[in-house]
Amino acid sequence: MPPPCPLARSPLGRSLLGLPLVAILLAGCVPAEQRSSGRVYPLPRHQPHDGLAVVTRPGGKGLHIWIETDTSRPGVCRPRWLPDAARLQGGNGPAPTSFGLAPRQEFFLAQERGPVRLALRRQMEALCRQRAPGSTFLWEPPPRIAAEHRPPVLPLFEEPDLLSDPRAIRRAEKRLLGLPLTPEDLEEPEEPQPWGS
Repeated sequence: MPPPCPLARSPLGRSLLGLPLVAILLAGCVPAEQRSSGRVYPLPRHQPHDGLAVVTRPGGKGLHIWIETDTSRPGVCRPRWLPDAARLQGGNGPAPTSFGLAPRQEFFLAQERGPVRLALRRQMEALCRQRAPGSTFLWEPPPRIAAEHRPPVLPLFEEPDLLSDPRAIRRAEKRLLGLPLTPEDLEEPEEPQPWGS
């Protein structure tokens, strides 16, 4: 049997050992409206599994994290992390809503909590099964600091992708309305000539 702690035998020692207990009891006396509930639960945006609510502030405020998949590699579905989460309102109640954007730093801080990362993984895996059923799920943990976030490289749009030919639009409108086409509607646009020729 180990010898008794000499500090525990003295009256001063007993009062020092009781200080952590008193501190814990006092911290537990903070009213519910002044502390975060810490709730983490699925909150869909457009379809099941594509959003997660994380209550981080008093009064049910927090983050509505948007979950996206990356299926650019054939046969593989993995996370596409979007650190620009929406601001959650009413997260402790029956009808939570989201609006605007929360600071990115708040998203990174939320990733420090194990229950948040676990819930994100579960939602991401379920979303991958739903969107790409034949693909293999590849888990990549969310970024915890801004330097770890790598935005996706998307293809650049070319001018033909951005602008529609006005004549083609006019022809389509007239066909939908049952109006006759004029000779101007049938003219094709001229090809641009290279400068200096």
